[in-house]
Amino acid sequence: MLRWLWEWKTKPTKTKPTETSPHAEREQKGAAGGSGPGPSDSAPSLVFRTQLAHGSPIRRVEGFSSIKELYAKIAGVFGISPSEILYCTLNTPKVDMEKLTGGQIGLNDSIFAHVKGRKKEVRLCKSEDSPGLILSDNGAGCVFIKRIRDGGIIYLVQTICVGDHIESINGESVVGWRHYAVAQKFKELKKWEYFTMKLIEPKKASEMQLRSKPGKSSVEKLPGGTFTRKKSLRLRSKGPAKIEEKPSGAEAKAIERIDDLLELYMGIQDADLATEIFEAGKDKGTSEELGKALKEVLEDFVFPEEVVPDVWKAICDATRTIMTTPF
Repeated sequence: MLRWLWEWKTKPTKTKPTETSPHAEREQKGAAGGSGPGPSDSAPSLVFRTQLAHGSPIRRVEGFSSIKELYAKIAGVFGISPSEILYCTLNTPKVDMEKLTGGQIGLNDSIFAHVKGRKKEVRLCKSEDSPGLILSDNGAGCVFIKRIRDGGIIYLVQTICVGDHIESINGESVVGWRHYAVAQKFKELKKWEYFTMKLIEPKKASEMQLRSKPGKSSVEKLPGGTFTRKKSLRLRSKGPAKIEEKPSGAEAKAIERIDDLLELYMGIQDADLATEIFEAGKDKGTSEELGKALKEVLEDFVFPEEVVPDVWKAICDATRTIMTTPF
């Protein structure tokens, strides 16, 4: 049987940013007249440049440890509600699903917030087993279309676009749901059943409107001589944010493979979830241990048992590569 595959806030600064200003600035706060203590990776003080994707002045945000806190900070500096933010992209105002802000933000990245725009409603017939939507979510209760597969019924509906937020299905609000729950909702629809979707597209700038381009930041060195280009701020749903090294080549490939498995089996794409799954299994000895760890770590997320062996293989391949790579 064919599966359904669904793609799925701070105070404004008056200082004018320059092209050579780094997008993320590290601030060390010490006693007056003396040098402060060294920076702590577990409690970083970072300032990021941010704009509204459809056009706005540049503002700055800091002091956040999670996606929800980031949205609250952005909303604060622009005087909007956090619920107006659909998602953010890094270093581009375009609706680019490859540049989504997730659990990791590079220390030199600029953040563009895409806010709610025009509402629309469509009525469709589930005439195929695989309409071709891949879903994702922003980690704050907003599910959106990450990709549309060629040839599916959604592909033929010009009003439905990548980046659109799914607000309700058949009159039932899905705001606050996770991507996998919305995917399951679609999956439960019977073939040839008609269904209605209410969507909200991201607000667009007029074609003649000019946007400030993100400046090309020089590579800034952190204390200790580490280049910020190789580090990122890791946001967490629980606990403080931390500065971490970006995943290695082998780890990055494993995380990408796990994300592909999420799409294949569940119709979602979520690099942050894939990263969480990888970290939960990289120190486990068997696939059974991995399965148990996933149940503990992912909590409300019901991970399909049939996917565990493939995930375990991806993790094993990555750890073997790391162990055999010469230093």
